[in-house]
Amino acid sequence: MAIRKILLLYILFSSNLVLCQTLENYDLWLGYSKTENPELSREYQELFQFIYIENGNEILATAQKELIAGLEKILGDKPEFTTVQNSKNTVIIAKRENLDRSLAEKLGTDFNALGKDGFILKRTLWDGKQLTILTANEDLGILYGVFRMLHLLQTEQSLSEIHLVDAPKIDLRMLNHWDNLDRTVERGYAGFSLWNWQKLPEYIDPRYIDYARANASIGINAVSLTNVNANALILTPMYLEKVEALANVFRPYGIKVFLTARFSAPMEIGGLETADPLNQEVQNWWNSKAGEIYDRIPDFGGFLVKANSEGQPGPQNYDRTHVDGANMLAKALKPHNGNVIWRAFVYSEHDADDRAKQAYSEFVPYDGTFMENVLVQVKNGPIDFQPREPFHPMFGAMPKTPLMMEFQITQEYLGFSTHLVYLPKLFEEVLDSDTYREGKGSTVAKVIDGSLHQKKLTGMAGVANIGNDLNWTGHPFAQANWYGFGRLAWDPYLSSEDIADEWLRATYSNDPKFVEPVRAMLLMSREAVVNYMNPLGLHHIFDTGHHYGPGPWVSELSRPEWNPTYYHRANDKGIGFDRTPSGSNATAQYAPEVAKIFNNPKAIPEEYLLWFHHLPWDYKLKNGQTLWNGIAVKYQEGVDQVEGMIATWESVKPYISEEQFREVRMLLDIQLKEAKWWRDACLLYFQTFSKKELPDGVEKPTKTLEYFKSLKFPFAPGIRPRWD
Repeated sequence: MAIRKILLLYILFSSNLVLCQTLENYDLWLGYSKTENPELSREYQELFQFIYIENGNEILATAQKELIAGLEKILGDKPEFTTVQNSKNTVIIAKRENLDRSLAEKLGTDFNALGKDGFILKRTLWDGKQLTILTANEDLGILYGVFRMLHLLQTEQSLSEIHLVDAPKIDLRMLNHWDNLDRTVERGYAGFSLWNWQKLPEYIDPRYIDYARANASIGINAVSLTNVNANALILTPMYLEKVEALANVFRPYGIKVFLTARFSAPMEIGGLETADPLNQEVQNWWNSKAGEIYDRIPDFGGFLVKANSEGQPGPQNYDRTHVDGANMLAKALKPHNGNVIWRAFVYSEHDADDRAKQAYSEFVPYDGTFMENVLVQVKNGPIDFQPREPFHPMFGAMPKTPLMMEFQITQEYLGFSTHLVYLPKLFEEVLDSDTYREGKGSTVAKVIDGSLHQKKLTGMAGVANIGNDLNWTGHPFAQANWYGFGRLAWDPYLSSEDIADEWLRATYSNDPKFVEPVRAMLLMSREAVVNYMNPLGLHHIFDTGHHYGPGPWVSELSRPEWNPTYYHRANDKGIGFDRTPSGSNATAQYAPEVAKIFNNPKAIPEEYLLWFHHLPWDYKLKNGQTLWNGIAVKYQEGVDQVEGMIATWESVKPYISEEQFREVRMLLDIQLKEAKWWRDACLLYFQTFSKKELPDGVEKPTKTLEYFKSLKFPFAPGIRPRWD
């Protein structure tokens, strides 16, 4: 691609860039290369002597283009194509309707179970010939199957006895970009927005195509282009023309475009005096706007809406409900088969109760009243993308309403893109959590995939970590979070360990001497961050605004729930937020079986202890340590774990390029420095209440609490723009 030539020139003329970001990083997990295993190389050469692939629309053309590019690199030679399906040693790629009937029957698979996105990849004997068959019901299934087949080859898997039947368990697999029209990215730590609105629609950056390739390769089929803190201008003709251009780029990869809708748009760009969802003129305006968008983009996905949260306008401005607002937009989109995704992330200064309870209180009473084309999008936990949270109590509590998971892929509360944090481990923890809403085994995954309450409409969203940095995500290992999100959105029952293995082999090396230690490092990395930031259920003790670094002392902001002191409640008697019946009673929002565990400090998993309990400093943990010593030891353990990550990375240096090694090594140095910052600042602050010495084995701070309090970061990346 032309973009690779441009990037290569960029690297050659920038010595700093050679050390920091490599061309391999740009390729993501799609850096196809010649198979090094001689036995597999012979197998692949034999299997791919001839290829039959059906011709068709732009999606099939995309599949063929990707197949040719990938096989040429993996095989080391350009593949040959045939026009017949029954040649010896042929790979046949065709939809079921275009397969020979007897061959389709021989596959012995229920094609109905594949849906529109699933595929079959099978090696079979037919008419005396060994054939490799890739088939599906629809074109998009063929595209996904081609990407999966190339991934198997890239990661040196044998296809000699392959029998893979795979289909996504979730319908809408979506990235939420928090990109602003000025190209800043809220909570973005990988440069500016990919979308160059100034040059669109005429100029199509080749990166848009590679972005679409990457998403399609892991099954992502939808993207919301703009920030949930929305700008109404995106709905004006000038910008819709630009959105149309992006939709045209993404369509051959099976990706639908969504836009964030600012609720006050009828006033801001429509000239109306109100945005009341029950006002007929407002309804007419949205109906007209939907028609205008679909005239340009026939497969437009719909609207993503943040309303009545953090100052955003919404139906409550007019004494209406979330249902009133969501259903108004749903009616406008329904004739076009569009969907409304209404975010449940709400909290208000007018609600003096526990912030963790507000979303449940505002939405659960309205279960069953949203229109059928509305999904309610719920963050994985009840606060805000913390390093660890219990699962959100809304999951399973709205059996009549489709709930869509919202995960964070970008690392707002996880050290930004300078910390190595493998988030599929977090995603897996949440998805495996048991809500008990329909008895034991009622996991969050079953809520999301619709199987718990037989939902027809399902979805999972990830807040994107993608920017215009050469390596896309700022930290090369942050690519694993994008990849892992896509894989879990396809199948929420995959293990984070298997996903780590897939990503490492596709991105770096198939050598087990590299894969095994680095996979172990990935699986441990998220726990390390929890330990040096928010151990034992502590949460939201970040410095405010930018959320960069610790700020447990912050207490003077105008709204109580903006202050970290609101969440840890440290005093001379102890620490933690009492959410049991003796406190805010947030545990009552969970099923009784879960609430019983959370209410009991001796029964609750200790990783959630201080989330639900305020306990004395000398409270005895399960290991016999006092709470104070346990907190301090956890902070030290997090630092030690980062030092272990550095040792692991040093040990695998022989298996990667010098540039790849050096980039991650420098970032790990930053992570270690900031882990020590977190440890020292938090322990010094909490020590002012505990009045206890640090236990043996915990390093003593070299700076004072006053020093840590004095640190300011006015230009930390990813800060939310002001809307006043």
